[in-house]
Parts: sequence; C-alpha cells; structure tokens
Amino acid sequence: MELLEERIRRDGVVKSEGVLKVDSFLNHQLDIDLFDAMGEEFKRLFADAPVTKILTIEASGIGIACVVARHFGVPVVFAKKAQSINLDGEMYSTRIQSFTHGRVYDVIVAKKFLGPDDHVLIIDDFLANGCALNGLIELVNEAGATVEGIGIAVEKGFQPGGADLRERGYRLESLAIVESMDPDTGKIAFRQGSVTKREASTGRAASGDLGDGAAGRACDGAAGQACGAAAAPAVPAPAVVPAPPVAVASSTSASPEFAAFAGGPREEPEAHS
Repeated sequence: MELLEERIRRDGVVKSEGVLKVDSFLNHQLDIDLFDAMGEEFKRLFADAPVTKILTIEASGIGIACVVARHFGVPVVFAKKAQSINLDGEMYSTRIQSFTHGRVYDVIVAKKFLGPDDHVLIIDDFLANGCALNGLIELVNEAGATVEGIGIAVEKGFQPGGADLRERGYRLESLAIVESMDPDTGKIAFRQGSVTKREASTGRAASGDLGDGAAGRACDGAAGQACGAAAAPAVPAPAVVPAPPVAVASSTSASPEFAAFAGGPREEPEAHS
C-alpha cells in the first residue's frame, strides 16, 4: 500500500536495525483517515472471505481492528493481557512472548465471544517473528473457529514471521513490508509487488491446521528468544480455563483509492512480534 509506505518514510523513525517507531500515526497517536484507508484496503483484499469476527490483541492492534471491522460490518474481539472483574465464564488462554519487552504474557479470550461457527480475520499492526499471531491462531483453533486470513499493517520482511505463516498456508496480507532499515541513515526499503501472489497460498488454513512445530510457536521460551527458533521449547496447546484463575503478566497490493490520503508518531508494539 503506497500510502502507508510513504507515511512510514516521512514520519517513521528507525531506532535500530529491528525497531521502527511509528507512534505519531499508527500505535500511539492514531491517524484515523489513514486507518480508514487501510480498512478499505483490507476489505478489498479479503472481499471473498466470509468474515464474521475480527480478532486482535491489546493494545496497539485495537484501533486498526475497529476501523477494519466497520468496513466488514462485524464485531471486534481482542485478546486481553489482564484478567478483570468484568470478565466472567470460561476463557481460552495461551502465552505470547513480547519482542519489545522480552517477557511472556498470558492472553485470554472469553469463550462466549469465539466459537466454532466463526470465520475470523486476524488484524494486527506489526508482524516480526510472529509470536502474537501464532498465539491468536491457537486461540481461534481452540475455539474450533476458522482463520480466514491475517491482515497486517507493517511486516518486517527481514524477520521470519511472515514467511513462516505463508509456508503453513495462511492467507497473509501485509500493507507495507519492510525489507531493511538503516538506523545510521534512517533509510527504509520496502518489498515491491504482491507477496500473496508471489509467495503465498491463497487458500484458508482450516481450524486446527497449524503446520509443523506450531505448538512451539507461541513463543513460550526465555525472554528474547526468537519465536519458532529450533531451540524454543514446545508449548502445550491452550486450555479452556475458568476466568478467575487467569494470571496477568504483562502483532499488498494497493487499490487506486490510496493515492489520496496522508496525515500526521510508532513504536514497536507491546506484545507484538
């Protein structure tokens, strides 16, 4: 999506070879006109998918997910990293490693909001190693629902998460794919062309189909360990748990309409990698 790439070039800040700060428009201060254009593009890309729910993870994925959901006319469910008194009933639970904070989080979704009849589009702001997305996929599979696709605002193409998901058959659409970042010059290079057409299977990954080594891809390893690395210990499949016991520890091919928008700060998401 050329609009998003140009905005990243203009307002994004390369903090290091692996950290892109875009908090002025994507995940702290939010450019709603930009979000609306992104939502329109995701609707175009997944127009053939029978989406009934949008699923994301708190916190920085929620804003984008809400705008996308408006274009699809469906509800948003977000995986929570904290138990609260407002949550009741049974929960699906899994563990996700944060790329930014170097720690593992327990995340939960109420069972009543995700079920076997749901066709889920997962939305998130960033994709690096894929830890957050693999955790969300586990929650969908535990619910017996179907992952219709995955929509990402910014994918770090030099990290393995995107390639892994595509190899496993998931329909992944990223609006901007960063090939490289130079913290000395601030230069950001983007991958050109449609990744879905060039690299990915366009078929949906059915419920329960996580591919080889999927259970170990929830990133339940030592802090800082790469998601899905060979040394990562396997993680048991998430269990349905009662609400009270959950412990708290705290994520291209553009249509012509996107030539028109631009607006006006991103930081690596809290638990998104």
